[in-house]
Amino acid sequence: ASNNSVDDIRSLTDQVRIPPQTGKYKVYIIDEVHMLSQSAFNAFLKTLEEPPAHAIFILATTEKHKIIPTILSRCQIFDFKRISVLDIKNFLKKIADKEGITSEDDALHIIAQKADGALRDALSTFDRVVSFSGKNLTRQAVTENLNILDHDVYFEITNLLVNHKIPEVLLAFNNVLDKGFDGHHFITGLASHFRDLLVAKDAATVKLLEAGDATKKKYLDQAVKADTSFLLQAIDLANACDINYKTSKNQRLLVELALMKIASAGFEKKKSEHYIIPATHFAERIVAERTDVPYKKQPEKPVTQPEKAIEPAVKTQPEPSQKPTQTDFKKEEKPKAVLKTQSKTTRRSALSISGLKKLKQEEEALKKSLEQQQKEPQNLPKDPFTQEDFNKEWQIQINKLLKNGERFGHSLQNIQPVRKNNTIHITLSNKVMQNQFNKIKFKILRPIREKLNNYSIDFEIEIKEEQNAFKVAYTTQEKYELLRKKNPSLTLLRKTFKLDL
Repeated sequence: ASNNSVDDIRSLTDQVRIPPQTGKYKVYIIDEVHMLSQSAFNAFLKTLEEPPAHAIFILATTEKHKIIPTILSRCQIFDFKRISVLDIKNFLKKIADKEGITSEDDALHIIAQKADGALRDALSTFDRVVSFSGKNLTRQAVTENLNILDHDVYFEITNLLVNHKIPEVLLAFNNVLDKGFDGHHFITGLASHFRDLLVAKDAATVKLLEAGDATKKKYLDQAVKADTSFLLQAIDLANACDINYKTSKNQRLLVELALMKIASAGFEKKKSEHYIIPATHFAERIVAERTDVPYKKQPEKPVTQPEKAIEPAVKTQPEPSQKPTQTDFKKEEKPKAVLKTQSKTTRRSALSISGLKKLKQEEEALKKSLEQQQKEPQNLPKDPFTQEDFNKEWQIQINKLLKNGERFGHSLQNIQPVRKNNTIHITLSNKVMQNQFNKIKFKILRPIREKLNNYSIDFEIEIKEEQNAFKVAYTTQEKYELLRKKNPSLTLLRKTFKLDL
């Protein structure tokens, strides 16, 4: 492959002219011919079109598509296929019988698979393993010498995955790492194992299994236990782990997460593919398996229990001096919704997509609630309030926004709302501030209405741009006009020397 220049081809063509001293033909074998440069191909083309009668050229390559069409059209093409695993195994079996070596069928099959279609590699591997294990060639000796994970490891781990035994799976994977195997090698082998199980589920595709007779029987037995949907999801998760393995900073954790997701597949049909069985399930199972401790399954806590813990802080009954009205009963239900929203908000991450979705749902719920209140004004209280009362509640809500990390709260500190009956007039500088205010409007309006006991309070926004705002000059004309206002002599300078902008 290193002799790929024009000078090398010219030297070859000079040698072709000399007839053979003994024999009838001179055969030239050019290996890796696709490595020739474009100029070398053109220099070789003339000799290939009209070769001497005694010259025969054999061009060998594994990448036929890289050879230029003018060369291909003047050659006879012979495509060689890979040697099948079964043919290599049978050939190794003949050699073992001839040399008096007893060998297991699975051991020869592993060597044939490792050769990947190359008989020369299979023979060298066979020779190395025989020198290591002697006249008795076993599957265990082959796997140890070639550093290959045994099929039994994958069969054992698959049984654990099918039965959703996450702790046992993690321990089995730890044993694999302790033996010196790489996590990437393990996960790719596990994906191939799932593929073979999927192939073994149909009688028409069993012939695609490249395994010995004993191993093939194990595949058929385990394929019955594994569901098709489980295998498809397991292959998908294993392939995703294979793709992300090299870029991962914590590769062991990546493989362990993939194993936990695979073991959780099919545990609950309604769960997503990213679902992992909670640790409490295995804690209860371990206690149940112990014989010295009586096992009592703990009752599941209701979903609404966190909300009940904060109910006593809500005023649910009217004072004795007041008469219960329809308005009071409506006011009882609304604070619960507010408390529920606040409890969820405190646990939400600002960078979480699910948190943003929850925030949007909460805003829509508050918006619908306010719209419902506006549709029935006759049933809601409208207690009078002063400008001072509103300013006090306004400042409280701004402090809450700042505490929760809302940057827009700093802008609202400089705004002085003006009360006009039940309408609060707010003046903003631009539409950007108006959009920001509309996003947090319902967070402020709801608690103010409840605190002042007036549900007809609403905001009125007015956009009033500042007159003395500094205008940035971007274009050449704008910069010239700005400088001309500061120094009128620029106009005379421009006219005198006929200058362009």
